[in-house]
Amino acid sequence: LRHRRSPRAPRRGEAGGSIAALSVTFGAVPQAEFHVVLVHPEIPWNTGNAGRTCLAAGARLHLVRPLGFVLTEAKIRRSGLDYWEKVNPTIWDSWADFEARLPELGEPLFLSAEGEQTLWDVPFPERTVLIFGRESDGLPRELRERYREHLVRIPIDRSDVRSLNLSTTVGIAVFEAVRRNHHSRP
Repeated sequence: LRHRRSPRAPRRGEAGGSIAALSVTFGAVPQAEFHVVLVHPEIPWNTGNAGRTCLAAGARLHLVRPLGFVLTEAKIRRSGLDYWEKVNPTIWDSWADFEARLPELGEPLFLSAEGEQTLWDVPFPERTVLIFGRESDGLPRELRERYREHLVRIPIDRSDVRSLNLSTTVGIAVFEAVRRNHHSRP
């Protein structure tokens, strides 16, 4: 794998480790019609798996700091397999930085158990931005309140199951978007 130096050391709330980082883009708005955003992800395996899913579906992965790990950890590379270098996620220093550029990316759908609309019923915009919260408690309350009309949930049949794994949720939502809008290219 080719490495380049990270432009900064890990911030408070991010795990330490090697300062060498895989190829990533910092705060740039990439040209794509389909985006997946992980807000404050905590578990490297989920992020690696979500990145692999994005690559397979033709979606662009965005990660909003703070992260619960460093991008160079073997765990994230292992879960993303040899695809991780090709994922080339866009890294945002904060939600405010990302949110300021959100209109350039497309229409957001926030995945949350609090959503009144289900993933099966919501219309998918042509330029879709799927936004997911962290593993321990989902999207921050402030975002859920501010974007209440954009909250979407995956229907779960059993009342004793609160939520699904983050990377599972990403896979379900991404491929529903692909199915509906044919975002991926053969």
